[in-house]
Amino acid sequence: MLARLSIRDIVLIERLDIEFFRGLAVLTGETGAGKSILLDAFALALGGRGDAGLVRHGVEQGQVTAVFDIPRGHPASVILADNGLDDTGEMILRRVQLADGRTRAFINDQAISVQTLKAVGSALVEIHGQHDERALVDASTHRRLLDAFAGLEKDVVALEALWDARRSALTALDEHRAGMERAAREADYLRHASDELKKLKPKDGEETALAERRTGMMQGEKIAADLREAQDAVSGNHSPVSSLSAAVRRLERRAGNSPALVEPAVKAIDAAINALEEADQHLTAALIAADFDPSELERIEERLFALRAASRKYSTPVDGLAALAAKYAADVALIDAGADQLKKLEAAAAEADKRYSAAATKLSAARIKSSEKLNKAVNAELAPLKLERAKFMAQIDSDPKSPGPQGFDRVEFWVQTNPGTKPGPMMKVASGGELSRFLLALKVVLSDKGSAPTLVFDEIDTGVGGAVADAIGARLARLAGKVQVMAVTHAPQVAARASQHLLISKDALDKGKRVATRVNALAPDHRREEIARMLAGAEITAEARAAADRLLRAATA
Repeated sequence: MLARLSIRDIVLIERLDIEFFRGLAVLTGETGAGKSILLDAFALALGGRGDAGLVRHGVEQGQVTAVFDIPRGHPASVILADNGLDDTGEMILRRVQLADGRTRAFINDQAISVQTLKAVGSALVEIHGQHDERALVDASTHRRLLDAFAGLEKDVVALEALWDARRSALTALDEHRAGMERAAREADYLRHASDELKKLKPKDGEETALAERRTGMMQGEKIAADLREAQDAVSGNHSPVSSLSAAVRRLERRAGNSPALVEPAVKAIDAAINALEEADQHLTAALIAADFDPSELERIEERLFALRAASRKYSTPVDGLAALAAKYAADVALIDAGADQLKKLEAAAAEADKRYSAAATKLSAARIKSSEKLNKAVNAELAPLKLERAKFMAQIDSDPKSPGPQGFDRVEFWVQTNPGTKPGPMMKVASGGELSRFLLALKVVLSDKGSAPTLVFDEIDTGVGGAVADAIGARLARLAGKVQVMAVTHAPQVAARASQHLLISKDALDKGKRVATRVNALAPDHRREEIARMLAGAEITAEARAAADRLLRAATA
């Protein structure tokens, strides 16, 4: 329910804070006092269209904040969760209107899009007026409202699941058929290609590995000759090691006579021999590592040629050949085993369609039966609202050839305003005043089923009085026992039934240079005076006060 409404710098409203309670709240005041401004501001907070003209003259921006208390799991909370917003139980909708026409939207002080604000606002509040098209007059909501009235929501959810299963089964069948048709058209080519790729046995990453191995072997082939030549120089027939060894032995025999002369040379030659032997070991290891095998290189080059030839033939990168081979094998298998699988998928699709059709037919019958009850209940409310010659009907058009997630029924609320006239859609046939009373009758019957927690009725009593106005007030009060109701009214019979009475007025400021709209919650005595004013006009008489007392007593009787 709406708990608080705060308005800052909107048209004639400088600063306004209103607390609301459960039950029926009425807003009254003289024509031009600012009732429409208040509703326009409220609609702005709910995601309505912004307008630079709403900003009070002389300021840069205005803003409206609406605070709601909602239970956990309410549809508005689901919208918050879907948009990654926090839900604290208290929902604060705020809209800032800038003088340049731009607006900013917030929920719980988190910036959001106007579309999200509008979705949340629609889940929290319904506004009904003579010219308003946002609530029950939208035919797209009529099927949902009938289902809510009949308690068919669980049946609809179950049908949606059957619809999804049916759609999945049909999609699988269509894909299999398309695959079989494609495979049949290319059967000979597919079998040949599949056999060829099966023999080739391509592997992911194989081309890269072979190319690297080929490059390494070719480089080894070039360096192997140089390595062998170097090894021959170090340890082959032309190696100086034997000559150096012989020279060392001769010098060692002379070392006894002249050690100072011989020993340094012997040490140096020994070091040279050791270095040459170490070089020979490194060269041997390098030759083993190069390990050039011409036959292996030939096999690698043949494999690369075969892979790249297949790549060109099938217009597929070498690394994609393995996947292509698997696809062709699957297509061939589809040809071979497709008929059996097709029968299974056809049977599954037929069963899914049968289950859906049975549930949709049952749901359609339940809707038709419930529509008769809805028609009877709404029509029973029309006579006291001076629509005794009118008739309401929930029109159901069923077309099993046009199924959908919620069945194959199209529901639209129709009315017949007078006997002998042609019935038609409620929005097109009913006049402004009639439409308001039709909507009220509907809301009373539907009560809190499929309804937003806060309902606003904008002057739905226009053009009526006496018993009709009293009937409207009685129904608004009855409706307020289920949901929060706000009503802008000129009818004292409606105002008398309120549990909260708010008076809208204009006050002169700055010695009459400007005016501002004010809203005051009326105490019992002041409330009697306002109802007397509504009865008598400018001059409130004792008779008017007495009549106001009678209305207030009758409302509480």
